Amino acid sequence: MIHVVLYEPEIPGNTGNIIRTCMATNSRLHLIEPLGFSLDEKHLRRSGMDYIKEADIHIHPNWDAFLQENPNASMYFMTRYGKRAPSDFDFKKEEGDIYLVLGKESTGIDKHILQGHLDRCMRLPMVANARSLNLSNCAAIIVYEVLRQLGYPGLSGHEELKGEDFLETYQGN
Repeated sequence: MIHVVLYEPEIPGNTGNIIRTCMATNSRLHLIEPLGFSLDEKHLRRSGMDYIKEADIHIHPNWDAFLQENPNASMYFMTRYGKRAPSDFDFKKEEGDIYLVLGKESTGIDKHILQGHLDRCMRLPMVANARSLNLSNCAAIIVYEVLRQLGYPGLSGHEELKGEDFLETYQGN
């Protein structure tokens, strides 16, 4: 299973988008408090749509509590200080669950946490004068990189709601 871990997220819209990604990919979302918003905030509900009800969300009061509840977590960290792209990691070698940790929008993941995991820090390649991408975009990119490497386990490659052949039979408005 893939776990997305948001370290002290600040913007409800980003978290809502990540909830949608997690629900759509059967990934578990961990929110590390303090949060910069209320979970019942209107912006969170709008961006998360009705997926919030179906998403697997766990809330932890702080980083230490998260570690106590997940003592053997195999973690990878998305950070501007990473020196390797997500595609440089071989996620197929992982025998258990994979935890993808992303930091808060303003300052990222606590630097002391990162220092203990330098070999598992990653950065998305981008132009030299860009320091970061939107948090929800980063989450989607790394979740789908892990899924790509694993062969998209448990996910459908077909349109299920309207039918696989919807466009072939579409007649217009």
